[in-house]
Amino acid sequence: MTKVKDVDTRGAQHCETTALGVLLRHQGIDLSEPMLFGLGSGLSFVYWDAKNMGFPFLGGRVKPFELTRNLATRLGLELLVQETTSPRRAWENVTAPIDAGHPVGLQLDSYHLDYFGSKVHFGGHVVAMYGYDDHDAYLVDTDQQGGAVSTSLTGLAQARAARGPMTARHRSFTLTAPRTLPCRQDQIVPAITACADAFLAPPIANLGHRGIEKAGKLVRTWLQRTEDPRRDLPQAALLMERGGTGGALFRNLYRDFLAECIQLLDSGHLRTGHELYTEAAALWTEVAALITKAGESGDAQPLVQAGAVLRDLSRIEREAMQALSRLGE
Repeated sequence: MTKVKDVDTRGAQHCETTALGVLLRHQGIDLSEPMLFGLGSGLSFVYWDAKNMGFPFLGGRVKPFELTRNLATRLGLELLVQETTSPRRAWENVTAPIDAGHPVGLQLDSYHLDYFGSKVHFGGHVVAMYGYDDHDAYLVDTDQQGGAVSTSLTGLAQARAARGPMTARHRSFTLTAPRTLPCRQDQIVPAITACADAFLAPPIANLGHRGIEKAGKLVRTWLQRTEDPRRDLPQAALLMERGGTGGALFRNLYRDFLAECIQLLDSGHLRTGHELYTEAAALWTEVAALITKAGESGDAQPLVQAGAVLRDLSRIEREAMQALSRLGE
């Protein structure tokens, strides 16, 4: 058996920030999960509905791995990313750093992991790997999935080789910290303003505040959009609240990030953003509850209410991001 020594295998709420936390703590950098999420400019919104999808998906964060790239840039970390179509090369890319005493991040399809609770394909899942033997790989996943876990090498190989939406070709990555980290206060402002600017000026109507407004109109039609409302609507709500989002579609994490920033930086714009995201987080949880209620009852009225709350959320989050975008002035 080969294991990296002294790995802190604490799980967290979201997969990518869980893995980043493991890799960075091993480099002596211990940041809270909200701070990792916020410095990675992780917050976003997407209303995603394609012909090949059984039901629409509401996403609350940037694309898989974008958060990692953003965080590495922000903190001046060396990010080494390896991808390959060869399963043999892919395995070497993982064992070499572990043999040298460094945990590795992996992007894979969670469907094939032995320990994973819900058997749905998600190709944007991220874990940290810190050991292996002849049969199993030793990983750190979210608290919800068990924190320090193991999966068979066969399952891991299938998860890494999977093709489909959001998958990567056997992607593995390591992070190396510089000798001196940039001052966190200096990194907070560009991380927040970059996130705000992207949210306020989305390239298509499915993203950012425009996407939330669009969701408000379309959510009212969801009973007609499904053959099995008792399955699909509660499942959509569950993904918003418990699908590794930290609750309220990542808004709880962003609210807590802004609260931490206020301790480091005195700014009225920051306080306004925090107050509005505190309000938004509670409303997202309300939306999830209304969607569940509609699915369980078959009654469209809760979806009408959810649509009205989403319209409010589009305005609230737009105002929050307008305030936060002025931080750099």
